[in-house]
Amino acid sequence: MTEPLPYNDLNSYLRRRFGERVQKITLDAGLTCPNRDGRMGVGGCLYCNVRGSGTGAWAKGLSITRQLEEGAARLGRRYGAKKFIAYFQSFTNTYGPVERLRSLYEEALAFPGVLGLSLGTRPDCLDEAVLDLLSGYAQTRPVWLELGLQSAHDRTLKLINRGHDAACFADAAARAACRGLEVVAHVILGLPAEELEDMAATARFLAGLPVHGVKIHLLYVIRGSGLESLYRTGVYQPLSEAAYVQAVVNFIEILPPHVVIHRLTGDPHPEELAAPAWCLEKNRVLRLIKDEFARRGSRQGSRRCHHSCKPPEQYSTAGCIPENR
Repeated sequence: MTEPLPYNDLNSYLRRRFGERVQKITLDAGLTCPNRDGRMGVGGCLYCNVRGSGTGAWAKGLSITRQLEEGAARLGRRYGAKKFIAYFQSFTNTYGPVERLRSLYEEALAFPGVLGLSLGTRPDCLDEAVLDLLSGYAQTRPVWLELGLQSAHDRTLKLINRGHDAACFADAAARAACRGLEVVAHVILGLPAEELEDMAATARFLAGLPVHGVKIHLLYVIRGSGLESLYRTGVYQPLSEAAYVQAVVNFIEILPPHVVIHRLTGDPHPEELAAPAWCLEKNRVLRLIKDEFARRGSRQGSRRCHHSCKPPEQYSTAGCIPENR
């Protein structure tokens, strides 16, 4: 029997919830971002390149259905998976005319074996029409809103050109959770000028919000990003492997046990990666994180603040925060 992990991992959570293996299929819907198209800014976030963490599949002419067909076949061969979450990853997937978004989402939901949606987006791109649309889907199937926070520190958010503050994230998370949507926060460890305690403070910030899951990323340097220029000139240096392992374990020890850990590190495209090379050895990094938990004798929630944490389902519509106008 496999030894349980010291954190609430996504694969185990999905098996408990659905009774079988469920895999995410990554999709590119050809959308953009308000931090690139001029509505808020241009150039995107400091760490982002023109592909926006995506595959470029839409630009190659692949429809959502075709991407799902290819993904389902690949994941079926590799894992034996027959059930899937349609993951709209590239750029901001709640940013666009609501009828176009509806068409994209419903094309994905109509695909055989798709159980629900996961939408990568920004906290400042959740208007009432989009939330109404998504809350309708959430009545019968899971809808995950993968909201980019990255850091709870406004000084950092300004430095990396996010275009929103931490309060905007808290507002969006509350409004989404009150609609029955499952909020998955994205955070990045190793951001410029942040120390271990700054990263831990981001974990404490999330622990007090209606967050269902967390994705933890390493700040790696992608070719063609603004961060690459800082790296090449010596202004920025990525975290070492050892420092990253310490930061991840610290972070998870603070999160309450009900939070699902969707990711512990990133998956850079090797041809795009400038640094650090060690992050390509994902299995080694995951093993080192597990070993560090064992060395400490700790697990998820060991250092949480009990007074401020409650599961997302305990938030009701009566506690919704109104949209900022």
